[in-house]
Amino acid sequence: MNSFAAYIQTHKNRFLDELFSLIRIPSISADSTYIPHMHEAATAVTKALQDAGCTHTELCPTKGFPIVYGEKIIDPTLPTVLVYGHYDVQPPDPLELWDNDPFDPIIKKTAIHPEGAIFARGSCDDKGQMFMHIKALEVMEQNGGLPCNIKFMIEGEEEVGSDNLELFVRENIDKLANDVILISDTGMLANDIPSITTGLRGLSYVEVEVTGPNRDLHSGLYGGAVANPINILTKMIASLHDEKNHITIPGFYDKVEVLSQAARNEMGTIPFSKADYENALDIETVYGEEGYTTLERKSIRPTLDVNGIWGGYIGEGAKTVIPSKAYAKISMRLVPNQSSDEITALFTKYFESIAPKGVRVKVTPHHGGEAYVMQPDGLEFQAAKKAYLETFGKAPLPVRDGGSIPIVALFEETLKSKTVLMGFGLDSDAIHSPNEHFGVFNFIRGIETIPHFYTHFTDLYQANR
Repeated sequence: MNSFAAYIQTHKNRFLDELFSLIRIPSISADSTYIPHMHEAATAVTKALQDAGCTHTELCPTKGFPIVYGEKIIDPTLPTVLVYGHYDVQPPDPLELWDNDPFDPIIKKTAIHPEGAIFARGSCDDKGQMFMHIKALEVMEQNGGLPCNIKFMIEGEEEVGSDNLELFVRENIDKLANDVILISDTGMLANDIPSITTGLRGLSYVEVEVTGPNRDLHSGLYGGAVANPINILTKMIASLHDEKNHITIPGFYDKVEVLSQAARNEMGTIPFSKADYENALDIETVYGEEGYTTLERKSIRPTLDVNGIWGGYIGEGAKTVIPSKAYAKISMRLVPNQSSDEITALFTKYFESIAPKGVRVKVTPHHGGEAYVMQPDGLEFQAAKKAYLETFGKAPLPVRDGGSIPIVALFEETLKSKTVLMGFGLDSDAIHSPNEHFGVFNFIRGIETIPHFYTHFTDLYQANR
């Protein structure tokens, strides 16, 4: 056992206790009720960075929630790694579907996690994975020191679109200057099949509002004579896909990256069990765009999904009304070459055009971001590959991910550096859902792997200067 692994095993329980303390802070950025807890979480992350070994930390104010910055610069001639993560979490709703209090973490054994998994909101996305990097800094500091310089930028608005991060990055290019950006906000294929995320989808997120009459109406007196906004909205949403599950918005696919058959064949070699996938989700069969596999549908193809829909009376008992308004939140996952601004504009134009007379439609864009693809021949990928090989005993597979981290494309544009996505979560970890969890094995293995990345990246960087 190397010194990193030995130190981690000795301090494993303390690491978990410290993570639990951070998770217990309900840092829900989407809900203004939790503003004090957001600041509490930012302060807690700042202290954790100080305790781990950062020689300089600061809470950087924004128009929203503060960004936590930390650094330890040991030698300006050595490479610098910038770690990005976030301390905000998704709302835990619906609470009744949780097996435990979402902000009171517990460890339970599961079939996938025989060593136990941490069940709590933010355990995987992203407090658990972000905290791995803080503990990795401590591990390196206590076992020979850092091989390179390190900076941290931990934000509090990732779950609501990172509205203030772009301005912060553009105004602090010198402060954030780096040679590679390291993020753990993704996953891997399985605990015995390590993988590196080499692609992320972009995002366009909008809210739509359909308005009919100027007030809620009695459904007996007015039903059949006045357009019902909920009925209209559901018809409009249904028309956004055709019978082959292609998106019907004109121009939507015009700039979509089309992978070669060779690239698609290579994707087909990734271990995947359709039966296991269906069983894990308790669905009869998969569903999606005709002509593509499940892995392709959830990674290299664009999508359009309704994330929420509401209107009218939803309380206990009956209230027979035709509502004045109906609403929906809709997200579109985008692939390389699709512009989030262009797609938002195309959606808006089309959605307004299909509204029948008798209702008014309003589309409100919320946030978006661009897709990102990393080539597997760069120093950052090679360093990550060596790090996984050292701790897992096998080389990681390159995998395109279906999720979005909109800020990654901005990082490359503004900071002129590549991003390596070293995630340790699993698809089954239920992020954004009730009973989110993160394997203790994954948490510990992440802390062990990250220091090896620093060492290998430094070696490769110096060898290629």
